[in-house]
Amino acid sequence: MPVAHSLRLAIAAAIVAVILVAAGCGSDDEASTSASAPAPSESDFPAADSRSVEEIYAAEMPSDDLVVAPTGQVFNEGENRFGFGVFTAGREQITDAEVALYVGPPGKPAEGPFPARIEDMETDPAFAAKTTTDDPDAAKVVYVSDVEVPESGRNDVVALVQEADGLRSVRVAPSIDAGRFGDVPVAGDKAPTIDTPTADEVQDLSEIDTRDPHDTMHEENFADVVGEKPVVLTFATPLLCQSRVCGPVVDVSEQVKSEYGDEVAFIHQEIFEDNDINKGLQQQVKQYGLPTEPWVYVIDADGNVSTAIEGAYGVTELEDAVAKVAPS
Repeated sequence: MPVAHSLRLAIAAAIVAVILVAAGCGSDDEASTSASAPAPSESDFPAADSRSVEEIYAAEMPSDDLVVAPTGQVFNEGENRFGFGVFTAGREQITDAEVALYVGPPGKPAEGPFPARIEDMETDPAFAAKTTTDDPDAAKVVYVSDVEVPESGRNDVVALVQEADGLRSVRVAPSIDAGRFGDVPVAGDKAPTIDTPTADEVQDLSEIDTRDPHDTMHEENFADVVGEKPVVLTFATPLLCQSRVCGPVVDVSEQVKSEYGDEVAFIHQEIFEDNDINKGLQQQVKQYGLPTEPWVYVIDADGNVSTAIEGAYGVTELEDAVAKVAPS
């Protein structure tokens, strides 16, 4: 395995761990309020008006009490899904903030505002694995904005957060490096064909699945079904995930499989060779060039990527993506 690729994965996982490790922290009352919410109106936030990200940041009241951090690293020029978490300085997750993002190269006019919706990651109890429920730090929600990245290279991001006494501005770090991971498949690309291990090829599912209990997404080999019917391909390692996101997203995929499993193939691919971090990435992960985990790919019946999501996602978001490619 290329050392540089392994290092990028480790660094990215560590970044997402910082972002979402606090998702399970805080009081029981905070956890009970976690739920999906639509994005606020653009009119609730000031127009960019040809200002740079730094000028927008300075025009509002900068906050020392809030942290806004992304859940991914793969961005390209144009429209992108931008997932992120919102936290207090004490690392308690805020699950109901009204937030908008602004994006732009340093010193150049920014695009925005891009209001964020809130995606609830909790599943029905029947699909919540022990891997997830036993993890006090498992993520519960993710904020998502559909942002326009003006150009390749560095683009800075600032968040404006509505509070009772007005807007607060928060720098979002790290900056976007658009185009850095240009080999990672995105929507519109042909999905790379890979062989994924199936349950009938192993003596024990623990060889290819770290979830407890094991999921049901090892029935079909991706290479056999891609281009024949729609596929949901989830790259994640519930037991070994350093971001506390992999367990919840596999649960999400398992729940959506219960709705669409007769029409769509659902496949879960683990990340590390022999489920051992020290042995590096599995070949399937390398073939997709993934610098982070988890990922989910929703692929249409012609083998084209319809939706690609890096990091955390919720049930509703995946349902909507699958509905676009399902036959009925």
